[in-house]
Amino acid sequence: MFKTYLNWSCGKDAAFALYLLQNNKDYNLEKLVTTVNSEVDRVSMHGLRTELLIQQAQSLEIPLQLIELNGTVSMEEYNAVMKENVNQLVAQGFTHSVFGDIFLEDLKRYREEELSSIGIMPVFPLWKKNTKKLIIEFIELGFKAITVCVNAKALDKSFCGREVDKKFIESLPDMVDPCGENGEFHTFVYDGPNFKQPIAFDIGEIIERKYTPSKTEKDCFKNKPKAWDTVFWYCDLIPK
Repeated sequence: MFKTYLNWSCGKDAAFALYLLQNNKDYNLEKLVTTVNSEVDRVSMHGLRTELLIQQAQSLEIPLQLIELNGTVSMEEYNAVMKENVNQLVAQGFTHSVFGDIFLEDLKRYREEELSSIGIMPVFPLWKKNTKKLIIEFIELGFKAITVCVNAKALDKSFCGREVDKKFIESLPDMVDPCGENGEFHTFVYDGPNFKQPIAFDIGEIIERKYTPSKTEKDCFKNKPKAWDTVFWYCDLIPK
């Protein structure tokens, strides 16, 4: 079995990838790895409080490794910090790294190129799967998730803080991917078939945040220009 860690976002795609790997005898998944914004103590991009992330890992009964980044980290700094942490994982005997990506070719290529120089093999359990079928299967398996961040360019405020169920999927505009694979929305998974117990929380304030990408971020994907979206709605989940 390959000693494996999973790049854990706290959301549905990572949770489904974990579920599939836990049922695959080729991989021994021993750790979750998550980047957090050290300035606000929250999961990067998802905006989830780190306390809820820790509770999530405890319920899944998998060790969690946090990688702290400041809120204005450049792509160059990000790559350096990630390389340092992945080298530490290699020293611990890890050989494979799991991602929940589904069809973003440029992102997959970026991950493969970065990891190949370190000696880690990337694994993509959800790659090229039908996103409508994936999200329906996710729901029918008993996973519970709530939207914690939505891209204001794709969805309005009303979609933030909503339960991800079949009614939610049916209400998405036609141009929005059912799994939010283009960054339309991000989620927090608080229960599922591989959770020991559900994560308890209250729904707090929903706020708008604006973000300005750095020059190095704009230049990150050299093979395909990236159009950066800059306005997002965030739902604050408060641990009980």
